[in-house]
Amino acid sequence: MTATAFALIEASIAAGRIPGAVLGVLAADGSRSVQAAGLAQREPEPAAMARETWFDLASLTKVVFTTTMILRLVEQGLIALDDPLTVAIPDLRQYDVANAAERRLTFRQCLSHQTHLPAVEPLYTYGQNPDTLRAFVLQREWRAGPPVYSDNNFILLGIAIERLTGRPLSELAPAGFSFGADPALSAATERCTWRGRVMRGEVHDENAFALGGASGHAGLFGTADALLDFAASLMNGTLLRPETIAELATRQSPTRGLGWEIAYPGWSGGDACGNRTIGHTGFTGTGLWIDLDAGRAWTLLTNRVHPSRFADSGIIALRRAVGDAVCG
Repeated sequence: MTATAFALIEASIAAGRIPGAVLGVLAADGSRSVQAAGLAQREPEPAAMARETWFDLASLTKVVFTTTMILRLVEQGLIALDDPLTVAIPDLRQYDVANAAERRLTFRQCLSHQTHLPAVEPLYTYGQNPDTLRAFVLQREWRAGPPVYSDNNFILLGIAIERLTGRPLSELAPAGFSFGADPALSAATERCTWRGRVMRGEVHDENAFALGGASGHAGLFGTADALLDFAASLMNGTLLRPETIAELATRQSPTRGLGWEIAYPGWSGGDACGNRTIGHTGFTGTGLWIDLDAGRAWTLLTNRVHPSRFADSGIIALRRAVGDAVCG
């Protein structure tokens, strides 16, 4: 199964669709296979991909870090899922405490992307002072719309974590992960027109960069082995309590639980996985899927945005094909 999945990845690299990738698979018996192929960087100088390569995990930050942190704070009794964010952020929309819709948003709604907030806002175009941008996020009257997958939900959750812990997110990265990484050990992402360089070891997401490099929606770096370690700790009950994991994997919408997507027809994890498979992807070309019933997990890490996001990487089809091969 793993060999078939890796062959699909090698074919994608040979076709020039992605520069390189690392595939990691954790079997139900605890054994794992991790294989790397292609390039961690094409330009300005080529560098080989390796099992130990660090990746900008992009939106995997939302689930590996932010969702887990919020649920641990719930377990500690500091908040409840259905509490409003104002329990942690009393100054949220502080100039309109009677009417502001943002003051009624709950942790559950933000985790499951069931808010009125827009998908994304180009915060980095308003300046690069992290404290001022955080204040802007908190006091902005966000335009109302239907629930969508929103970075803004998790930016707010990240601010809540900072308030509840009294520490900046940059100091809270889980073991095996970090906010930022050694460029020489990292997969390159985009040649950024805004920053004027190939991003390597620095967060690709512009808003996370402007917020100081660590945010609730993006900024975490890690390796394939770190992600498999995370998956193992989730499945064996050492990361969160069993009742919390059950809540985590309960559908809040047809496609989502708390933070994570839950398997549905046509999703990124393919159609061969179990119904209680949770997963998430990242814009840079990353992904992690955990089949809670089968005790199996896999991660596909690519640098598909290198050197530009404006190319047909075929990542959507590749993720699904890899998932079907791993679970088939």
